[in-house]
Amino acid sequence: MAQIDDLPPLREVIATHSLDARKSLGQNFLLDLNLTSRIARAAAPLDDCTILEIGPGPGGLTRALLAAGAKRVIAIEKDTRCLPALSEISSYYDGRLEVIEGDALKIDPVALAGGDKIKIVANLPYNVGTQLLLNWITTEDWPPFWTSLTLMFQKEVGERIVAQPGSKAYGRLAVLAGWRTTGGMLFDLNPKAFTPPPKVTSTVVQLMPREKPFACSRKMLEKVTAAAFGQRRKMLRASLKSLGGPADDLIEAAGLTPTARAEEIDVEGFVRLANCYAER
Repeated sequence: MAQIDDLPPLREVIATHSLDARKSLGQNFLLDLNLTSRIARAAAPLDDCTILEIGPGPGGLTRALLAAGAKRVIAIEKDTRCLPALSEISSYYDGRLEVIEGDALKIDPVALAGGDKIKIVANLPYNVGTQLLLNWITTEDWPPFWTSLTLMFQKEVGERIVAQPGSKAYGRLAVLAGWRTTGGMLFDLNPKAFTPPPKVTSTVVQLMPREKPFACSRKMLEKVTAAAFGQRRKMLRASLKSLGGPADDLIEAAGLTPTARAEEIDVEGFVRLANCYAER
């Protein structure tokens, strides 16, 4: 395991502060500093922006980001037990780490950055990771407040984010992500790298914002994808009835086939569908 600084090994930090990972908080601590350093390198350069980290826990990824030259890291941690360990990291790295106690779902990241460019790098808690991603890629203002997302998810979730039309993983999440971002999965992480080991493989996903996504109302796109994938086994003419009005007319106006299923429609097709729905 790499020695990236002179702070105690993470297992010692966990023992000192009695930081048993809690399932209720979606915690699985990544202790391999080779892997945390690899994640930090994937997000580089780090010295020209503020790094936002969600759920740092005992600070393994936090330390890797700071050791890799991050100008400033803002870490949002809900678990008060982790705060003393994070405070030690902040002291070691001359205050380049700011720790915010709270729920990332309720904190405005734009206000925290104070106008600085933001990259979000995190081993996201399993229980809130997808919702946080949706919040970041469906923000009203675009281009968004962040310049890149380098995030760890369960591999199944990562596959859903980057899925292509026609695949079983393709769904609403892939459409929204594909509409506004580009990117993909970088590398997998074995469960044995975590404490406690999860029952699934994890993966690191990196997304970049599209400067000019297809012109479309976010709310309309969310509505048509929710309807289409809510009954994904049905043809569009059936699944889109919940939107009201003649479904066939709406589908044909978008240049699609009423007998097609949601998983067969690409992002541009859903954008046309959303725009036609908005006009109607």
